[in-house]
Amino acid sequence: MNLSTPTESADCLACNPQKIALLTDSCADLSAEMRAGKPIFVVPLKIRCHDGEFLDGETIFADDIYARQAAGETPQTSLPDGKTIEDTLAAISAAGYEKVIAIHLSSGLSGTYNMMCVAAEEQSGLEIAVFDSLSGSLGIGITLLQLWEDIRGGMDWSTLISQRAPHLIANTFPYFSVDTLEHLVKGGRIGKITALAGTMLNIKPVVSFSADGQLASVAKVRGRRQVQDKFLELVGQRLGNSGRRYNLAVANGGAPEEMEELAQKAKAAFPNYEHFWYGQLDATLSVYIGDGVLGMGIQFLD
Repeated sequence: MNLSTPTESADCLACNPQKIALLTDSCADLSAEMRAGKPIFVVPLKIRCHDGEFLDGETIFADDIYARQAAGETPQTSLPDGKTIEDTLAAISAAGYEKVIAIHLSSGLSGTYNMMCVAAEEQSGLEIAVFDSLSGSLGIGITLLQLWEDIRGGMDWSTLISQRAPHLIANTFPYFSVDTLEHLVKGGRIGKITALAGTMLNIKPVVSFSADGQLASVAKVRGRRQVQDKFLELVGQRLGNSGRRYNLAVANGGAPEEMEELAQKAKAAFPNYEHFWYGQLDATLSVYIGDGVLGMGIQFLD
């Protein structure tokens, strides 16, 4: 089965009278299980390895990337091809949807957003609104999941594209701990992160996204055990005493036990969340950040 196509389309339309589909790329880190019963379509990015080209989330996965990196290989990523995008839009239309909200990997890291803008302009059968997430991984994923909640709740198309999607994008704050900067340096995606000479001192950078969608270092901690406390501190600073409604999310790349530990701490520290979502990093982002990655994010709903 093509994982880029959601299952249970009839159920998706039954509670979706406006016939709105959601579209993203494989960097949203939404598994097939998480997308089941939701009108979320995914365009896979491509990954070039020494033995061929693969589709992220379909023919290659994060664990495959970790194994290749451990063996000394440096995979490369590339944009989705135009035919894949055309086929995905055709599948959306064939499934009975008439409108599409597309949210893609930060334009500061990839040309996927710009590519989708061009495809949307050339598409006549669907009404498509394309957004730059200025984020990646769980930042995209929880935005899509929340938009589906809003669609199911009856929010109208105009409000979704003029207010809701922009609000969620601007009010979603993901944080990641990168175990090593080696792959970011090799891949040329170091962005605004200062290359640390302190790896021998076990310094771990905590990374987020800057206003222009590039990766940026927001903190440094000594050792992995302090990473979780720093996440909780950063999220707590965002939340403060605002009384705002919020969603929480955690993610990992090769660190599932630590993610579960972080999830329990986050639920105890911030128990008033509306939704709590989990994610696993995709193969594309794993090319640049390797394994041993932990992430946490907060998304404000009002």
